[in-house]
Amino acid sequence: EGGQRALNSAHGAVVDAGARKFLQQQQQQQLEHSSKQGLNPQIGTVQQLLAGGIAGAFSKTCTAPLARLTILFQVQGMQSDVSALSKASIWREASRIINEEGFKSFWKGNLVTIAHRLPYTAVNFYAYERYKSFLQSTLCLENQRGKAGADLGVHFVGGGLAGMTAASATYPLDLVRTRLAAQGVGPSIAISFSVYESLRSYWQLQRPDDSTIMVSLACGSLSGIASSTATFPIDLVRRRMQLEGAAGRARVYKTGLAGTFRHIIHSEGLRGLYRGILPEYYKVVPGVGIVFMTYETLKMLLSSIPTGY
Repeated sequence: EGGQRALNSAHGAVVDAGARKFLQQQQQQQLEHSSKQGLNPQIGTVQQLLAGGIAGAFSKTCTAPLARLTILFQVQGMQSDVSALSKASIWREASRIINEEGFKSFWKGNLVTIAHRLPYTAVNFYAYERYKSFLQSTLCLENQRGKAGADLGVHFVGGGLAGMTAASATYPLDLVRTRLAAQGVGPSIAISFSVYESLRSYWQLQRPDDSTIMVSLACGSLSGIASSTATFPIDLVRRRMQLEGAAGRARVYKTGLAGTFRHIIHSEGLRGLYRGILPEYYKVVPGVGIVFMTYETLKMLLSSIPTGY
């Protein structure tokens, strides 16, 4: 009888160990499946804000030199010297900055940028996840997930609302700058999120075994190109309007947003609206890719941390 009880106990222990191993494997498979299908892992509010903020700050630090070059090219059209515009090049501007100010000057003001970008990106990603879940539940799209039309609409609207929410939340004391920024950030974020989600869903459908990190990096880079191409002209106009009159410059753009567009097209041609687009591409390809890659990676890592929030 004692031997039988020992045998039963040993058998039960083996069964329990096998059951635990099976459950662990199932949980791991569900986590991987959720990640590959674009579902949100179980992650608390604090972890989600942290993941988004770190992703934005890290990306901005990596691409700070290209961001400065983009700004320099955007404001070059405000010069009256036409010959200087024709001689401008990325390499010449980069060399001039290094010779005159040193290599470290590429990161001049980066701490201020991070101080803004960290909360902005944190709110942006957090708001996007919330808007996406709200739209899917309100429009009863949970059972239609994976359909290109429904997904694209949710990602586009959710991204646009998230961008405007983040801009409003991080510029509460600067009304003029907020209004100018909101004119471009809404469409930019909407395009970026919708292109990223659509490309990632299609990629993972065609190649489900590819690395989630590499897929996020590649799709994020392509979404950055798409959003920059679509919104670069309004960003250029916004920056020139902000800098007009600074350092003794004469005021030229006196007729608002539409008038500024007309003035640039008339004086510089359509190419003037895309002055500085090449350094912008060099910036957003790694920059946006790094943001999405870092965010998705941190989400997976932080989802394993218990939270009561």
